[in-house]
Amino acid sequence: MFARAPEHRNIVVLGSTGSIGTQTLDVVRQNPERLSIVGLAVNSSVQTVCAQAREFGVPHVAVGTKLSADEMAHVRASLEGVAEAACGPDAVLELCRMPEVDLVVNALVGAAGLRASYEALRAGKVLALANKESLVVGGDLLIPMSTHETLLPIDSEHGAIYQCLLGENPDEVVRLWVTASGGPFRGKTRADLAGVTVAQALNHPTWKMGLKITIDSATLMNKGLEVIEAHHLFAMPYEKIEVVVQPQSAIHSMVEFSDGSVKAHLGTTDMRIPIQFALSYPERWHAPVQPLDFRQLGSLEFAAPDTQTFRCLALARAAGSRGGTLPAAMNAANEVAVATFLAGNCPFLSIADAVEAAMDACDVQPVESLEQLEEVDARARAAAAAYLERLR
Repeated sequence: MFARAPEHRNIVVLGSTGSIGTQTLDVVRQNPERLSIVGLAVNSSVQTVCAQAREFGVPHVAVGTKLSADEMAHVRASLEGVAEAACGPDAVLELCRMPEVDLVVNALVGAAGLRASYEALRAGKVLALANKESLVVGGDLLIPMSTHETLLPIDSEHGAIYQCLLGENPDEVVRLWVTASGGPFRGKTRADLAGVTVAQALNHPTWKMGLKITIDSATLMNKGLEVIEAHHLFAMPYEKIEVVVQPQSAIHSMVEFSDGSVKAHLGTTDMRIPIQFALSYPERWHAPVQPLDFRQLGSLEFAAPDTQTFRCLALARAAGSRGGTLPAAMNAANEVAVATFLAGNCPFLSIADAVEAAMDACDVQPVESLEQLEEVDARARAAAAAYLERLR
């Protein structure tokens, strides 16, 4: 007999104007009798979050960027009679601690999301996690604070594995298969990638995502981060986690068992499905999108990832296997390198080179605290930036 979800959940959405955030709001739009938004947080998209707050009647809004007094006065005037507003990093964290909150959707981008995940779990909230870096950087801290019911992955791949493992004995799992679309450069060589543009790297064949995660998909760093996430989420050793390229993105991931059976999670390529499952668990609600028609799907292809061309996947796996503070350094360097590439200031292939340079400079230690990880993050960013500056 499965436990039932609460009849109504009050949720906070961190990163409400990004891809995951806006799709989360669409799920709420379709389920107003089950979900209410009591807090929204953004980094700097003030005008958009104010419009969202007015549409959904959200009582609390936080802007992560510190605003001037005049700017805050403008925000408060825009939200008068609807919501209270505050700014700065602490304002975002305060949303996670509000007593009326049942569930926090963390769709913040980058390592900045780690502290929000930490505060949500420490406050006893259910954490629906789309911020990959929380577990990549701080999995050693977050996993001991969470349970199977309080940390729910929103990533399509981890949501798929989570569902494939329901009711199964973890000791009988022999392999987790994390699927990858292959990104826009599937099949390309290093020579082909030497001169790719930002526009080409952002032209993902199947998923519509934010800028940073789309570049991570193009380098396959995204899959490396997901391997580390899977290790933490499912207590699975790295030798039991494999990446397989599945270009149609119809299979979201698979679990292989000791008797040779394989469970695969298939569905429409739309993030509202895993988002809704995280919000509805342990129940399943009516599909938020048109279901997949297998008669129209055609063929399914599978291939091994090319880790020689897409070195970020191998670097991330190496960082995860070594553990400690090395994943934090790897992630920070990647954020710097991706931002530099997006700004047009380094070649695509230099992203992996900068990550490797920062990893080589890292003094790897066991993870002890958020403050330690923030120091590692800062040192790795400086190392990556210095490496990339030498290329100019």
